[in-house]
Amino acid sequence: MLTRLIRLLIMILLAPAQMHAQTYVSLAPALTNTAGTAADKANLALEVGRQWDVFSLGLAFGKTTLSPVSHRDTSKYIELRPNLNIFEVGKFTNTFTPGIGYVFNAREDLVTEVTYGIEYSLSAQFHVNAYFGQFFYSGKETASNVSFFGISAAWFFAPVKGGSVIKQPARPEK
Repeated sequence: MLTRLIRLLIMILLAPAQMHAQTYVSLAPALTNTAGTAADKANLALEVGRQWDVFSLGLAFGKTTLSPVSHRDTSKYIELRPNLNIFEVGKFTNTFTPGIGYVFNAREDLVTEVTYGIEYSLSAQFHVNAYFGQFFYSGKETASNVSFFGISAAWFFAPVKGGSVIKQPARPEK
């Protein structure tokens, strides 16, 4: 089942679409509000995806913690991340990302995510995003959640020509 889902997601992300789409790659480090050392609190994700105007769909591979593992690693995950650019003013964009994924070898193996961000376009191909949100973990017997804050960097292989769902009307010239 998981293998089929991964294959389908890769086909969606890599298949050429009939409408204009841009491919991107993003590196997203973050810190959680969990107890522990800096390495315990740190997490990292690498996301590859496609963007169509204000909507993007990415597949993220990551680690829920960067602390050393002495036994079976339960920190690796894969996650599907749809993203919507809600509002855009100048080079700033407000983003919303719900996500769902799987944490390998973990008791709480289902992960869902709700993230909000403020993205800034440094250029038509390079964007940075200050983001915050929550991960919700769920298993057969237990569940937990954690808040996080991070800064991501995204590289678009073609210049971005996006917009926002809510557009500001043009001001009349006087």
